[in-house]
Amino acid sequence: MKKEMHPLDTGIVVRKPRNSDREAILAIFNHYAITSYAAYPEMQVNDRFYEFLREGTLAFYVLAYKEQVVGFGMIKPLLPFPVFMKTGMLTYFLLPEFTGQGLGKRLLEQLTRDASKLGMTSLVANMASKNIPSIHFHVRNGFTEVGRLQNAGMKFDELFDLVWMQKML
Repeated sequence: MKKEMHPLDTGIVVRKPRNSDREAILAIFNHYAITSYAAYPEMQVNDRFYEFLREGTLAFYVLAYKEQVVGFGMIKPLLPFPVFMKTGMLTYFLLPEFTGQGLGKRLLEQLTRDASKLGMTSLVANMASKNIPSIHFHVRNGFTEVGRLQNAGMKFDELFDLVWMQKML
């Protein structure tokens, strides 16, 4: 029996970001900043934030669908000291209409391959306790909760915990 292809399978490309992707990357991040707990800022960020986002990245990719950037992801060292180069800190976001279709997993798999090539032994991610879809995504992809800072943040006038998750490679 022939496997049915998902409509996105043929049009999605994981590639290195281009200078022309800056606005699309910021638009994706800003969507989550103003609408959810997925991004920590409460207001839109600007070009200066993009430079901060890119600074120190060891791997950075965009997901493009028919040349439109629909997501991005990166790895940075956990902390900016050589002794922490074995642990990568993940960040990734997809446009809401592209979530739940296996694309986040595809991006995570690429970042995991890069982390292994870089000699990393684990990956970590942190998220707001109110970001339940992210917690579930990470659990489904082999992450376990390794720490929680109680009432560490406040957004939309609500306190939330900062949840740390880790995956051993």
